[in-house]
Amino acid sequence: MADDRMAEVFAAVRLGGGDPAAARRLLEELWNEIGVGGDPLHRCVIAHHLAELQDTAEGALLWDQRALAAVFGPGVPLDEGLRGFLPSLYLSLADSHRRVGDFDATRMQLAIARGHLDILANDAYGAVIHTKLDNIEAALAVASKEPLSAG
Repeated sequence: MADDRMAEVFAAVRLGGGDPAAARRLLEELWNEIGVGGDPLHRCVIAHHLAELQDTAEGALLWDQRALAAVFGPGVPLDEGLRGFLPSLYLSLADSHRRVGDFDATRMQLAIARGHLDILANDAYGAVIHTKLDNIEAALAVASKEPLSAG
């Protein structure tokens, strides 16, 4: 059975490339509709993408924390679907901490992300995550709080 809610989420995410404000509004509506008791995977994906659409590092950090909280909520089984997001979630959290200038928290989140890299396949997604790790580490090494380039 197709996951209609996830289809709605990804439709909103696709808007982000052309109209970030519209994507943010739609994802926030979905977040509110799903609510606290909603599907953890939906909540995680929505919050993860909302973090990327924030105008401030503080806003991104808040949504990154919500994405991780959705995974580790009370009674939430850490299934393979959620576990597969952990490297990306911890890297996003590390990058948000870096951007707000909390370099100690950045180092901690990078260490946790490294501990979850073994779940990644040796494929294009895995390569993207490894590149993101390298980029965050390089920015941290020079104490940069600037956003990383998307490309």
